Amino acid sequence: MSEVNNTGSFHTYLSEGCRLCQQGAKMVLFVTGVCHRDCFYCPVSAERRKDVVFANERVVNCDQDLIEEARIMNALGTGITGGEPLLVPEKVFHYIRLLKSEFGLGHHIHLYTSVAPDTDTISRLAEAGLDEIRFHPPASMWDEMETSPYAASIGYARQFDIEAGIEVPAIEGIEKVAAFTRKMDCFLNLNELEFSESNAGAMSLKGFVLEGDISNAVAGSMELARNMLCRGGAGKVHFCTSTYKDAVQLRERLVRIARNTARVFDEITEEGTVIYGQILCKDAEAAEEVTELLTEEGIPPEMIEVRDRSVETAWWVLEDVADLVRENTEDVSIVERYPFENGFVVEKIPL
Repeated sequence: MSEVNNTGSFHTYLSEGCRLCQQGAKMVLFVTGVCHRDCFYCPVSAERRKDVVFANERVVNCDQDLIEEARIMNALGTGITGGEPLLVPEKVFHYIRLLKSEFGLGHHIHLYTSVAPDTDTISRLAEAGLDEIRFHPPASMWDEMETSPYAASIGYARQFDIEAGIEVPAIEGIEKVAAFTRKMDCFLNLNELEFSESNAGAMSLKGFVLEGDISNAVAGSMELARNMLCRGGAGKVHFCTSTYKDAVQLRERLVRIARNTARVFDEITEEGTVIYGQILCKDAEAAEEVTELLTEEGIPPEMIEVRDRSVETAWWVLEDVADLVRENTEDVSIVERYPFENGFVVEKIPL
């Protein structure tokens, strides 16, 4: 029996990694942008296609950066991705051990990989503490999955009690992958194909078009997944729409981060962004003068934060004092941004 939600996603089975993603409780650990494949649909940006490490949107320069990011969002698990993570296996082993050591064995870790690891690599992943592995075979191999190395790798994973499955975009040929996963009795995750800045050229050359003007989804991708399900025998399948990733997974992750990081004067929105008032001063001296003025107006210290030449407070406070602080300021605005350090600004409304 398939469960369908209002974003168009559906499933007959959810792995533990997917369950935690639905809650926004998984940190995304991008261990490298290097990859030996050249998948036409790869969404990784040009800036990340190098040997870099990110925890969510934070650049990881040391282990503490990773731990801090996990704590900020109260992560219950981590999804390791890339690029191709197993091109840097020692990093993968290290980060799994680090996270398990810091947050306990219950911190669920899943790994995406386009390679089919041998028994030694799977053994080392299991020893480090990996809970789940998702194989991403190239489309050129979908016709021969049963004789491919992926069949053996799924078997190795089972031997070491790692849950295994296949994760691919919903494009022509997924019926063959579904037949393979049914035979192997492993899960199949299908993702709605999406346009991104990095793959748009290659996707257009192959004849893919957008579903509509307000979506990055590819026309027909959802129908392919639905048709496969309707024909029956899909097995353990989960289809994830682009809307679901944005409207549910990302939102829930932002909400978790916002609840842990918001200042007393930040307003947290339903989308997980934070809203506050910002007074951008001409220099640090002017910021000090504005802070003194706010204090004289009876604004308590906990409702004021100074960052270099930016004085920040509650948006409703700023509405009341905007006319009083305009002198020696360059900008007085209500700001909505993602709840990260220097997070993406969604909207800025001048007062």
